[in-house]
Amino acid sequence: MSLDAKEFITKFETFCPLWLAEEGDPCGLHLGTLDKEIERVMMTLDVRPEVVKEAIDKNIDLIIAKHPPIFRPVSRLTADDPQTKMYIDLLKHDIAVYAAHTNMDIIWDGLNDWFCEMLGVNVDNYLVKTHEVSFKKLAVYVPIEDSKKMRQVLADIGAGMQGNYRNTSYSLVGTGRFTPNAQANPAIGRSDQEEKVQEARIEVIFPETIQEKLLQAMFAAHPYEEPAYDILPLDNPGESFGLGRIGHLDTAVDIEDFVQKVKTTFQLDGLRLIQPKMAKQKVQNIAICGGSAGKFYPEAIKKSADVYITGDVNYHTAHDMQSNNLTVIDPGHNIEVVCVNKFIEKMEEWKQEENWDIDFIPSSTNTNPFQFR
Repeated sequence: MSLDAKEFITKFETFCPLWLAEEGDPCGLHLGTLDKEIERVMMTLDVRPEVVKEAIDKNIDLIIAKHPPIFRPVSRLTADDPQTKMYIDLLKHDIAVYAAHTNMDIIWDGLNDWFCEMLGVNVDNYLVKTHEVSFKKLAVYVPIEDSKKMRQVLADIGAGMQGNYRNTSYSLVGTGRFTPNAQANPAIGRSDQEEKVQEARIEVIFPETIQEKLLQAMFAAHPYEEPAYDILPLDNPGESFGLGRIGHLDTAVDIEDFVQKVKTTFQLDGLRLIQPKMAKQKVQNIAICGGSAGKFYPEAIKKSADVYITGDVNYHTAHDMQSNNLTVIDPGHNIEVVCVNKFIEKMEEWKQEENWDIDFIPSSTNTNPFQFR
């Protein structure tokens, strides 16, 4: 009962790619190694000393966290400080820690989409554009008996993603011809003898950002010593990505009713409401961005949002929001904890698809530092 950690992270990054993270965001592996077998994976919002204790008690091999545990450089690694001792404990118990931060916010069907789904908001677009990616096409020729394996390998890296579809590809069967020379070490045939092989031409599109990884996987899976393949540029429109979401409710609702819905949905004891004197009494167009995204409020205004939901709004930014006649709901940063169970659901789906024998465990530790009295 074990799985190669690199295989799991490859699957994870296909859904939540590192290239979507904002510049300077410390996503990826933070502690430990992925060069090992894993049996138990824990999903958490934060990596705090209490979470590390939970991981040790539950014999966790790998922690997946929304918030990077090492957000700023560590100057000293001592056991006298609870924060740095937790790093020592993780290494001592061979628990690797991997973080997916802004890439989790930006991906479609990611954290901000889950917020909208929970609140009944129909997503129209992202709030702030962050990435635009061009696509290319890979055409690779393989013996027919290897074509299924090759399609799966390419899909596992992230090729064949088209909008709401995945694992898309096209195959054409033909005859491959080649003559190995004396220095060749052919998988099929003999030196100086012409060979004919029934081959499949497999075509997949892929975002240009994964080309290097895609070719590495293709070469590793291909039975030939010298694979034949083409990389073709495409004039098709690229795909754009962004932070936050802008959407709408099916019908306009009273602002007080919507505030209560936010509290109920995220099980909050309280929240902060920024409401200008000329605030709309009914709201329908909703902007949302998890985390600390107060700085994006001008985008919410540009996109005609009646209300903007985000956390950690500071005092002076709140004044600016009021002056610009924007109603803002600040439910806090901790609502991002919904990613824990949502990702456990995703991981269980992957487990069934890949026939993994591995346990996925949601952290039960409450890392919210705030209480309402």
